[in-house]
Amino acid sequence: KHGPKDGVLTRRLCAPCAAVRFSLMRNIMRQYFSLLASPIKYKTLFLQFVKRDISGRYKGSLIGIAWAFITPLLTLGVYTFVFAGIFKMRWPGDLASGNGAYALRLFGGLVVFNLFSEVVSRASSLIVEQPNLVKKVVFPLELLGHISIGVSLFHFLVGSGMLFVCTIFFESFHYSALLFPLVILPLIPLLLGLTWILSAIGVYFRDLGQALVLLVNLLLFLSPVFYSTSTLSPELQFWIGLNPLTQPIENMRNVLFAGLMPDLMSWFGSLFLGLAVAIAGAWMFTKTRDGFADVL
Repeated sequence: KHGPKDGVLTRRLCAPCAAVRFSLMRNIMRQYFSLLASPIKYKTLFLQFVKRDISGRYKGSLIGIAWAFITPLLTLGVYTFVFAGIFKMRWPGDLASGNGAYALRLFGGLVVFNLFSEVVSRASSLIVEQPNLVKKVVFPLELLGHISIGVSLFHFLVGSGMLFVCTIFFESFHYSALLFPLVILPLIPLLLGLTWILSAIGVYFRDLGQALVLLVNLLLFLSPVFYSTSTLSPELQFWIGLNPLTQPIENMRNVLFAGLMPDLMSWFGSLFLGLAVAIAGAWMFTKTRDGFADVL
């Protein structure tokens, strides 16, 4: 029979084991979070590559980086002409705002969606297009995900700036619009995690890029870009709500056009999901990166 001393002895033996497990878990989480903070650790390198990618995208064109400002402006003009001038469409719940309200809310949804689309569409070829960095140079490969998001954020900021100006000029300014960056914040870790996952898979499965093009195009219509979730049935609202882009787009419209505070429950849910995906992406990237050089 076991006496009381046996239980005490067992607890004493298990205590060091628990401490080792806790220390191991803490070191692993510290490693993953260090990947999230790579732009701070490699600040100069990060800024150089972002600047290089932005300038390289418009290299050789007559007006250069001015295209980054002209493209969203022309897009907004076309949407205003088509949906406001021709179809006379009005956004649900904003019937008094005029026909241009539909074009602005549609453009706002596209600004958020294009951030997601640009990052995800490039993710599968992110490592494949940089074989020299993988093979010959000691380079922090996890930084490529941050660089991709940094370039996409530049275009996002340009589109958002034009959206702000047009909203103030054609409608009115709400102080809740100052929360716009906070609304978009949960998307950043989500995109970073997806970039790490998709770029790692893309090294081993080159067909992933073609599949992502189809999925992104499908996701455009499964996101509340051309419509509001308030017009959907409760069943469809539930399924569309599972889309990680739904809450950022809806909260963006609430703070920018309706003067409402973002839904905190959905915001924290999106942030938790984004951090979970980022940690999962960091784990997968660190587990697979050693084989990149052999495949490439």
